Amino acid sequence: MTETVISSATKEVVIGFDRPFVMIGERINPTGRKLLAAEMKAGDFSRVEADAIAQVAAGAQMLDVNAGIPLADEPALLAKAIQLVQGVTDVPLSIDSSIIEALEAGIAVYQGKPLINSVTGEEEVLERVLPLVAKHGAAVVAISNDETGISEDPDVRFEVAKKIVNRAADHGIPACDVVVDPLVMPIGAMGTAGRQVFALLRRLKEELQVNTTCGASNVSFGLPARHAITGTFLSMAISNGMTSAIMSPLHDEVKNAIMAADVLAGNDRDCAAWIAANRDPNAETGARGRRAGGRRRRT
Repeated sequence: MTETVISSATKEVVIGFDRPFVMIGERINPTGRKLLAAEMKAGDFSRVEADAIAQVAAGAQMLDVNAGIPLADEPALLAKAIQLVQGVTDVPLSIDSSIIEALEAGIAVYQGKPLINSVTGEEEVLERVLPLVAKHGAAVVAISNDETGISEDPDVRFEVAKKIVNRAADHGIPACDVVVDPLVMPIGAMGTAGRQVFALLRRLKEELQVNTTCGASNVSFGLPARHAITGTFLSMAISNGMTSAIMSPLHDEVKNAIMAADVLAGNDRDCAAWIAANRDPNAETGARGRRAGGRRRRT
């Protein structure tokens, strides 16, 4: 099956259908985080470094790095953030920007093979981003929308994804280096959003044979008990073929749902990751204590 290899200077992560789900930490993104945006704009990256370390400690295998701040020098900020994050963690990164100059600046300082986030089906975007991806031998997130916007019809989104995969091939980018984002809409605003994505994921896996990702928190936007919705969505998405997500690894409810889905999908070999994360460290001591206690009661 298709495998997408992303790397840092010292570590590789493989996204694939028969491999454990890849959590891409989302928190290094100033969108909606006013304090982080203000700090980054002022040249203070201490929160960026702390967020990077915390997400990796929580289990993120990759990190998404975004520096989209209005009226700021995004190329310079993104390059600085990438250098600092690579200085405190060894996981591969997703370089996240809609500005080509920022992507170029990020790639220029990156050590390894990054995931470029992102390209859409819009002609102008395709012709600007794909040559950059090809030049640097990177992988790319393909957003399944184009000049017409985001369709509610999963078949239309599939055709956009197919177009991007084909155009990538024209630039020498193999399908294994295209990770499709089927676009997850808020379920509170669109009741069919989950079914749409699940149907599209199955086609992307079976027909295009490409790996997939998404902005997972979108699905629960505006709802109470968001982590329960997000975790359940991701476990269902995994069962339909999703192989990674840009998400927060800091919420146990979400992370446990992903790990359980990996177990049930057969992607956690011998349940090793699940057992390591959930084993009671006092289980053996407790068992010995109970046996000893039982012997004492019998005498």
